[in-house]
Amino acid sequence: MKQVLSCSLLTALFLMGACADDPDTRTMDGFCETALARVDSFMATVSGDGPEGVRYGGMAVVGAPAEMGGMNAFAHGDAGAVQHQLFVNLMTLVQYDEKLEPVPYLARSWELSEDESELTFHLRDDVRWHDGEPTTAHDVAFTFLTAMDPRTGFPNPAFFQHYLPGEEGVEVVDSFTVKFRFRPHSEYMDTWRAVAIMPRHLLADVPPEELARHPIGEVCPVGNGPFRFVSRRPGDRWLFEANPAFPDGLGGRPFLDRYTYRVIPEQTILLAELLTGGVDVHVAMFPNHAARAEAEPGLRVVSFPYRSFLFAGWNSRVPKLSDPRVRRALTLGVNRGQIMQGIHGERAVVVNSGIPPVHWAFDPSLGDSLPYDPDQARSLLEGAGWVDRNGDGIRQDSEGSPLRIELILNQNQERQEVAEIMRVQLREVGVDLRPRVVEFATLMGRITSRQRDFEGVLVSWEAEFRLDERDQFHSAAVDGLWAFSGTRDPILDRYLDTLPIITDRGEAIPVWRAYQSRIMEVQPYTYLYSAYRRNGVNERLREVVMDARGEWASIRGWWIAPEDRRTP
Repeated sequence: MKQVLSCSLLTALFLMGACADDPDTRTMDGFCETALARVDSFMATVSGDGPEGVRYGGMAVVGAPAEMGGMNAFAHGDAGAVQHQLFVNLMTLVQYDEKLEPVPYLARSWELSEDESELTFHLRDDVRWHDGEPTTAHDVAFTFLTAMDPRTGFPNPAFFQHYLPGEEGVEVVDSFTVKFRFRPHSEYMDTWRAVAIMPRHLLADVPPEELARHPIGEVCPVGNGPFRFVSRRPGDRWLFEANPAFPDGLGGRPFLDRYTYRVIPEQTILLAELLTGGVDVHVAMFPNHAARAEAEPGLRVVSFPYRSFLFAGWNSRVPKLSDPRVRRALTLGVNRGQIMQGIHGERAVVVNSGIPPVHWAFDPSLGDSLPYDPDQARSLLEGAGWVDRNGDGIRQDSEGSPLRIELILNQNQERQEVAEIMRVQLREVGVDLRPRVVEFATLMGRITSRQRDFEGVLVSWEAEFRLDERDQFHSAAVDGLWAFSGTRDPILDRYLDTLPIITDRGEAIPVWRAYQSRIMEVQPYTYLYSAYRRNGVNERLREVVMDARGEWASIRGWWIAPEDRRTP
């Protein structure tokens, strides 16, 4: 599973610590000035008049409710930032097509050894970093070795769990051929769809422990993708321009001249910007706003089942939440179906695990396994020793401490509504749930720090196509970044050790189902629902394809007819 959290509906996990300093002051002794000057110099040699054709030209604006973390693949990234790494500013070795099959991208071809222990990529030789340096196998090897170095703090170590360590795991055969060695495991190509390659020539001398906060992420990204970074106003917008040196074999430069990502936290204002033409795409709309946009001439709503889901995560390190009976009662005491219907109608599915409905391992038969059952919730709480001893309606333990749980969440209309409904419903079974809205950076600090200073958290999570929940629930990872729940369960450990090495999906499905059943018993989270993604699109922006891969998967093909173009 890609370790990406959702904030607002778009998802917005800032780079850890990015709020601590003004990123514009962190230029690493002139790194940014030099890097951007080299980019400008190279772009001046290749821009010229550009290709001809009615599709070339214009600027598209995407509006979203949250800032994105940046273009640093080594750092903690939100889903919006990761999509910009994969589709806009950087490149991966492969991409997925609309059928979710791997297709060439930075790698023109690849082969797996007969014993499935070596994967060799043959790279294109016409891809250049935006400063003119060629992208080579040395960049790929550097990305791999740096991500595997524990000092880097790469957020998704499970991606490389089965690779041989360090230089044993990678060999640069020549400048455009790289070989990886690993233990056979499932969905081995997905890692290289999800990890953007980073520039060795700019970062090789940076100490690994400094990479997560390096200004290449937020202040002066240097990529090799179809769009190059131009500027950023923190909390307001990012501006990118078409890369004229993008390989002809991959379609050449994108059709758009410019692309802007605008940060508009207030959903009502964001909707107004879509209705009045201030933005061409409104990412992650509220359902009622989507209905408003659908009724407007010239607008359409692109809706599709997505990989994210909403959950309340319980910190089992806290004594009152250490008993699975209590956590199970919290789920049974919440009418998840009613909440989902009230907010999303039919365009959502109740989930009982971290496997979203769009994934092949999802088990629909589990849908009614944890129905709303306040009577059973009360029985479980009484069995765990929580009884209303003073008649105030709230249960206490044997020492008289109330079953009071703080549930932290970021400012987000949907989550605030969900939290309030949960509060009311859990009060009926004797639980005093107290939602508390905090800044997202504060929330992340509390749930990911070693202190784990929280009891419950309401957030969204975006699953990857290669599911691996080791970093969340394996006992060996209990101190890791994403182990919010503090789960320690030997049965889950065995599943988590076994599932990644079952390469045949037919053989894996019954194991995945058993794993999901065990998750429901352990109940580390109260999983709520997985909703359709709704994005408003101005019809002047053409060839916009959005699906489970993300909103920006087709950005290279977006175009605007000359008569519909805006003045920058």
